[in-house]
Order: sequence, then C-alpha cells, then structure tokens
Amino acid sequence: MFPTSCRLAGLAVCLSFCLSPLTPASAQTPRDKDTPAQEPEPAPDAGLSAEDLKDIEEALGKDAAAAAEAGTPPATTTPPASSSGVTISPTNVDFHGLNLAFILDVAAAGFTSKEPLQTGGHDPTTNGFNLQQLELSINTAVDPYFRFDGNIVFSQFGVEIEEAYATTSNLPGNLQVRAGQFLTRFGRINPTHPHSWEFVDQPFAIGRVFGGEGNRGLGVEGSWLTPLPWYVEVLGSVTDASGESTARSFLGADLGGVTSPFDFQFTGLVKQFFPLSDDLSLLWGLSAADGPNPTGYRNRTDVFGTDVYLKYRPLKGNSFTTVALQAELLYRRRQVPQDVLSDLNGYAQLSWRFDQRWAVAGRYEFGTPARGQNGAIADDPLDPEWTGNRQRLSANVTFWPTEFSRLRLQGATDIASWRERPDYSVFLALEVVMGAHGAHSF
Repeated sequence: MFPTSCRLAGLAVCLSFCLSPLTPASAQTPRDKDTPAQEPEPAPDAGLSAEDLKDIEEALGKDAAAAAEAGTPPATTTPPASSSGVTISPTNVDFHGLNLAFILDVAAAGFTSKEPLQTGGHDPTTNGFNLQQLELSINTAVDPYFRFDGNIVFSQFGVEIEEAYATTSNLPGNLQVRAGQFLTRFGRINPTHPHSWEFVDQPFAIGRVFGGEGNRGLGVEGSWLTPLPWYVEVLGSVTDASGESTARSFLGADLGGVTSPFDFQFTGLVKQFFPLSDDLSLLWGLSAADGPNPTGYRNRTDVFGTDVYLKYRPLKGNSFTTVALQAELLYRRRQVPQDVLSDLNGYAQLSWRFDQRWAVAGRYEFGTPARGQNGAIADDPLDPEWTGNRQRLSANVTFWPTEFSRLRLQGATDIASWRERPDYSVFLALEVVMGAHGAHSF
C-alpha cells in the first residue's frame, strides 16, 4: 500500500488534469494561412466516474482533518493578516504603511588642536575616523487621528531615543498637537537632523546655548496655522528643562524634578512664509524659550532668536540650480547670583547647488563672551574659558553619486580669542541612506 500522502498526491494530479477545461477552437491563437492545418490531439480519457471523483474528495477531506488535529496547517493555507496590519509569510514581513530608513554618517577628520572646540554631539571630534551616527528613522500613519515618528540613534557607545512622538492629523481649526520626546522647533537648525545639514558639523551657537544634541525633551507641543492672507504658523511647547546635552542653558545635568509648573521649559515661536516670486521665497521666524537654571532659587534663563531662510530656485528650464541663504541670531539672558549674564551667538551660511550632483557652501559663525549687567566680561559658570569673541569660517564641496549617498569635503578655521593661534580642521564625510525617508521641511 502506498502512503496516504502519495495516494492523495496522485489523485490530486488526476483531478486537476481531468477538470481542466479544453480550449475551444474559437479561442485558439490564429495561425498563419501558410501554416498547414494539424489535426487536434484527442483528449486523454480520464477514466474516472462520478463515484471515483467522490472518493477523491472524501480522501482529501480526511487528510485535511488529520493535519488539523496534528496542528499542521495544509500547505496551501494562506497566512492570515494580524489585527496589527502585519502580514507574515515565509519570505516577507510587510508592515503596511510603515516607512523605515537607516542613515549612516561617518567622517574622517583632522585637527591641528589636541582639544577641538566642537560643540555638537554628532560633530567629528578626534583625528581619524568618526562615527557620527547611525540613525533609524520610523514614521507611519497610526489611524485617521494620529501619526507616529521616531528617530533612534546608534553610536559606538550606546543607543538613544532621539525623538519619539505622536502627531494629531484630524483636529479642526488648523490645529495640531504632538506629544512625546521631540526637538523643539526653536529657530532653523535645532529641529533638524545631521543628514539635512549643509555642513558636516552643527553651528557652535546651538551647542553652546542648548547642548550638543540640540534642545529637546519630553513634553507636548501645539501649533496653529492662522487664517491670515499669508502663511503664519504659531507654535508653543512645554518640555522638561533637564538634560546636560539638551537643556544646557536651563537645568542641564541638574535633576531637581518638577515641583511646580515653573520647572518646565516653555518655548514659543512664529513662522512666516513669503513667496516673493515664482523663483524666490522667504521664511522668517521668531523664537523664544524660558526655563529654570540651577544657579539659584527661581533663577531663570531666557533665549530669544530670529532666523531667516531665503531660497532661489528657477522653475523654468529643468534647472537644478538652488541658492539658499540661511542665518540665525540667538540672544541669551541668564539670572545668576548677584548678576544677570547675557551673550550673543549666531551664524550665516550660503549654499549653491549648481548641478544635480554638485554643491558648494560657506558659513560664518560668531559668539561673544558673557557680560554682566555692568557690561564687563563676567565669569561664566557654563563656559569659564570663554573670555573673548570666537569666530569660525567653514567651506565645503558636496557630491551626490545618487540620491541615497553623499560625499562632503569640508575645511574650517576656528579663531577663539582666548587661544594663542587659530585652530584648523578638515573633514571628509560619507552619508548613505537605506529605506524610505520622508521629505525634509522647507
């Protein structure tokens, strides 16, 4: 006797052969008139009666029942989709609507100083090779009411959740709310990630005022697109004021906890967009942040900023030319025992993409020492060595082999008045992107 599976396989072959319909003569492919006619081959005699077919169906039913009792699904069973929207098959895991991307940033660096004055958490900081970050970007629509965005950063020394937040997508009155951990939308650079920067390193103004990772925290943010004739967006957020690398001018590394609403950081901003012409547009922003600092009871820090982004891109002639001017100015005011310290930091950069694959850019940065109420240079508890002005000049050239990879060569001269000589640096950075990554904001 043959095993049941062999007999069933043979019966299934016979059944499929017998039940396959014959192609009528009218549906056959037309032949050329010069091709001699051929006699059609007679169909083989199935030799199966109605009783035989009934026996085959009963045998298949018994085999399927036996497999179910043994816990083994039939081979032809289609994998069901789970309630979470994930379909699993032997060769594929399909997360419906989920965009995943890995972004790798590495750089070879050379510094003339043994202690470079880099302030960014993703900046190259040592001679030789530097892993700036490996970022996992996740975003998807959760349901008709929320979408989810997350950015998880891997480094040589650990993993951190840079951003993870939910954003509403169906509120009335042009309102939107997001909650979770996010970069505050203060200014132009702070809410962005390294892969959208025009330079290998971030302006030192951001690291000095907010911290190496940029100003971010757990909290909630609300925004409103006003019904004015031109684009005006008003935003406000409430976030934690602690974090050595994310709230440097506020509580910083101090973990005093929250005992009153005044222990949070409050951020507000207004963004206005002006289409000056078909080829020229302007974005202007005003920002402010307020929060506690650890220098004394109820001592606070205020940061005020303005940013401008002017972009020229001709629409005619399929040109890849893009010229962009971007600038930010930050004024910081801090209450300390017996005094109020203030300083000014900023940058201006100009980029020119003159070809589909090539671009050049230049940047100027400056920062002043902290001064007291009497106008004299004061002892700064955050930057005690910062006793004079600092300036940095940077220039780079960028090449995109494809839209998924980028090479950038950058050089800089850093002039800090408290050092005997300027510091020089050179970077060769590589970025590669794998997966679906959302478009960058204007």
